[in-house]
Amino acid sequence: MTAVPSSRISEAWGVLAPILVIALLLAAWQGYVALTGVDPIVLPAPTDVASALWTDRSLLLEALWQTARVVGLGIVLAAPLGVAVAALVHASPIARRGLEPLLVGSQAIPIPVLAPLVVVWLGFGLTTQLVIVVIVAFFPVAVSTRDALAKLSPETDLVLRNLGASSLQRLRFVELRGALPGVVTGLRLAVVFAVIGAVFADATGSTATTAADPTSTGGLGRVVDDAIPQLATDRAFAAIVLLVVFSLALFWSLGVVERVAKRTSPRPLRRTS
Repeated sequence: MTAVPSSRISEAWGVLAPILVIALLLAAWQGYVALTGVDPIVLPAPTDVASALWTDRSLLLEALWQTARVVGLGIVLAAPLGVAVAALVHASPIARRGLEPLLVGSQAIPIPVLAPLVVVWLGFGLTTQLVIVVIVAFFPVAVSTRDALAKLSPETDLVLRNLGASSLQRLRFVELRGALPGVVTGLRLAVVFAVIGAVFADATGSTATTAADPTSTGGLGRVVDDAIPQLATDRAFAAIVLLVVFSLALFWSLGVVERVAKRTSPRPLRRTS
């Protein structure tokens, strides 16, 4: 009988382990609700949440699309901004001293405080939501890219200088390519922050709906915000489940991209200890 390679077993366990953990948590949750008889308005059972996922599927899928649109557009804007700021900080000591305090300061204001202010300045709408998502998403990209650029081999830079390569050529053809794994790592963090930002942006930056209208076309943040006063806690939990699944799908997908980037990144560009 042919033995199963240990790598295959490791890969299979890597897939099964989180599934088993989630199954155990759901079973514990269901058992707690059944044993304690807690009011479903306070804590719905997983079966109630699953029922809400099906019953309100049209509303939830439309809301998921709205949230995904804001997150996608926000990442498209935040990623090049973060890479550009990181490249500028890496290339210019003056820019480094001037921009790094702003980078840190931009993250010092909590999103629940920042979101209402942006609404006051820009009003309700997509622009407001995108501004909030970009603010929270560009920072991990900028910091991760900056750190990756700082770890590139100075010997390679010296060789390129001696060959007559300009600063822009070194950055474009060598440094950014070597820093690509760091860029993708920053993107993995950025998508998680972007989803959180999109929820706050949607709850504060989209037009409010009435409690009597459960079929709003806002994002998942708006669904959660509207479900609570309607005592539709199962719908709020269903929206949260979709948010978690959406975040994990983005995070794991970029994990695949990160592994590819690490394999294709030129190893000689990194410092050796």
